Amino acid sequence: MIDLLIRHARVVGPAPGRGAVRGRGMQQLSVVDVCDVAVDAGMIVHVGPGLPVIGRREIEAGGRVLLPGLIDCHTHMCWAGSRVDEWERRLAGATYIELLGSGGGIMSTVRAVRLAGEERLAELLLERLEAALSEGSTTVEVKSGYGLSTQSELKMLRAIDLAASKWSGTVIKTACIGHAMDPDEPRAVDRTIRETLPAVHAEFPGVAIDAYCEKSAWSLEDCIRLFDVAGELGHPCRVHADQFTSMGMVGAGVRRGFRSVDHLEASTSEDIERLGDSPTLGVVLPCSGFHVDGRYADARRIIDAGGAVALATNCNPGSAPCVSMPMAMALGVRFCGLCPAESIVAGTANAASVLGLEDRGRIEPGLRGDLVLIHATDERALVHDFGTRHADVVITGGRIVRGG
Repeated sequence: MIDLLIRHARVVGPAPGRGAVRGRGMQQLSVVDVCDVAVDAGMIVHVGPGLPVIGRREIEAGGRVLLPGLIDCHTHMCWAGSRVDEWERRLAGATYIELLGSGGGIMSTVRAVRLAGEERLAELLLERLEAALSEGSTTVEVKSGYGLSTQSELKMLRAIDLAASKWSGTVIKTACIGHAMDPDEPRAVDRTIRETLPAVHAEFPGVAIDAYCEKSAWSLEDCIRLFDVAGELGHPCRVHADQFTSMGMVGAGVRRGFRSVDHLEASTSEDIERLGDSPTLGVVLPCSGFHVDGRYADARRIIDAGGAVALATNCNPGSAPCVSMPMAMALGVRFCGLCPAESIVAGTANAASVLGLEDRGRIEPGLRGDLVLIHATDERALVHDFGTRHADVVITGGRIVRGG
């Protein structure tokens, strides 16, 4: 007898293997109709039709699609405060510079985070994680980055750990210590590299380091300074690159072997070719284009160049207030050039690869029992039908945590 048996499912996911799926291989899904999946001690142990086993708990799928748990590999889900008023002003025609001048923009979130206690930040994050779980996300990356001081960045990272300890899914934290520039701190870059990075390294060794390379944020040279020191300390690096301006960060990230370069709305043809020839993944974030300015990364060009694409919500209070991976995937199909199969690979196996996780993102024996049973018998419905909740049953580590 095993812990959990799912019977008569349409089992769909990236083809068996390890690591990211590249190029046109992203179009190839493994699909098995009328299939059983057995999970024991948190791990998938059998996949096949008519398994001769008994589960302590059994789910009758009735032909519904069973997918790997979705993986949201880029979020800023830890924040306090609200920017709804600012959004309404933007709808009425206010520019971002005008919003900044009146105390809005990212600095309004920074002020709210600095005022909030660690437990309050964790409580707010946990609410968002629970909402993401209901949408089928079983692994979520969460960045710091709204502290912009050593004390507040450490507070955010501790709050992320606290929320993670209370959530049934998996949280992967990232120290986004190069997120923005505090106008009240003229030596922000030097302070971050000399003070914040060593403090993060001391308390959270090995955590990924991230920065936002953009004209209004960190320059290419300052990002490289930060990443070079972080690399010497043994931290993997990720970077926000080419959201509004091509700054040369994609090429720099590829040369340094970064796990990912994220955003890519303004990437040049040369950058796409470099990315396509490298092991670095491109992470597209279409919720930002939907909410802000109608600009989207061209995932099609990255894939056609032989690259590996992942997709995430970029959940944050300003440019992407969305916890739903199915919504992000639906937007990726409509505006980033992904086909439905590619969006599934981008939100599972490739997202896992961005986070350095090889134990999830596919449905095969030996991998973690993170699964989502959706309310459809055709996997394309996940990205065709938007604005609806797809997940009937969500399973993390072999435990049913939603539905069932």
